[in-house]
Amino acid sequence: MSSSIVIRTEDAPAPFQGAPYSQAIKTGGFVFVSGQLGLKPGETEIAGTIQDQTAQIFRNLEAILEAAGSGLDRIVKTTVFLVNLGDFQGMNEVYAQNVGDDRPARSTVEIGTLPSGALVEIEAIATV
Repeated sequence: MSSSIVIRTEDAPAPFQGAPYSQAIKTGGFVFVSGQLGLKPGETEIAGTIQDQTAQIFRNLEAILEAAGSGLDRIVKTTVFLVNLGDFQGMNEVYAQNVGDDRPARSTVEIGTLPSGALVEIEAIATV
């Protein structure tokens, strides 16, 4: 059985309001990244359009994946949570720019609300 390693980087936001979760866990050749909001490291407010928030999420994912010895090009699965499915096209444009030609598997769901007025949250699984 492989051991789990907690991934932590200052280049991405810390767990939201001290919540009991890690930015990511590396185990068994994979890294499991917790859902990321469009929050800049060290800030507490989320602002901007769906495109702005999605771009920041990918900066956060990239920082966490790099800290784990992986990268955006090694993502194999994502889950996208949207407050409004009407934002799908705007999110999808930025998403496509960040995942490259080898597109990961993805689920996208509409949910009721996200913290701090966020419009989107994305979690990811990548190989290491």
